[in-house]
Amino acid sequence: MKLDQLYSLDSYDTPSSAKFMLGYILFFKTRLFFFYRVLKLIMMFSKAIRKGKFSNQTWCDASFYIFKTIEGCEGKVHIKGLNNILLVDGPAVFIGNHMSSLETFVLPGLICPKKPATFVVKASLMSMPRFGEIMKASKAIAVGRKSPIDDFKAVMKEGKELLSSGTSIIIFPQSTRGVEFIPEQFNSIGVKLAKNAGVPIIPVALKTDFWGNGKWIKDFGPIHKEKHIYFEFGTPIIPDSNGKLAHQKIISFVQEKLKVWSTC
Repeated sequence: MKLDQLYSLDSYDTPSSAKFMLGYILFFKTRLFFFYRVLKLIMMFSKAIRKGKFSNQTWCDASFYIFKTIEGCEGKVHIKGLNNILLVDGPAVFIGNHMSSLETFVLPGLICPKKPATFVVKASLMSMPRFGEIMKASKAIAVGRKSPIDDFKAVMKEGKELLSSGTSIIIFPQSTRGVEFIPEQFNSIGVKLAKNAGVPIIPVALKTDFWGNGKWIKDFGPIHKEKHIYFEFGTPIIPDSNGKLAHQKIISFVQEKLKVWSTC
């Protein structure tokens, strides 16, 4: 599959005929080749940024590089609801659960061809060598998670400015990423941003535990080839007067999809 073919679809499933990458075979089908490709991309992307070559298209291309790496390392990807992104005329706030590093790399390739977008991320990511340059170039919003009030102000101020300029925001309102979805840890900051900026919400449910969390280095954990990867975009939600109904709709959407995927 080529990049433009994925962009034109509403849904996608990795074909059974998908071939392994040669490097993956040469590395004895271990995670070494997968992370070699991830690190190679980060290095190439940061070099392009230093040369002033960052653009929405280059971010899409980089994301697709990881997408194909996943498939080339035995990953099976299932995507639904891409056309729901186009139901919103203008920017939106994408709100979803956070399970692994995988969605940070893959979501730009699914969303940005239709709408320029950036993330709300931990402030520590902005200072990471190379990767921090990518986050800064994409105008990601940094939150320190030490002062909820300061984080709220930053998301409201910077988020509203970005949305006003036509850039959508991707936010994971959990205190930390994890395989288990705990609604009590899923805050309403994304709903409040959408309501404050006057834009719709597009809920995102995902299951990405193919890329496990590492014991010593969280971003470099095991690769679970037997676990399929799922993304689904829901129909747009217009925030209600206090946002409670919209917040509950997002939680219900994520819970329902995770329940279905757990039986697949």
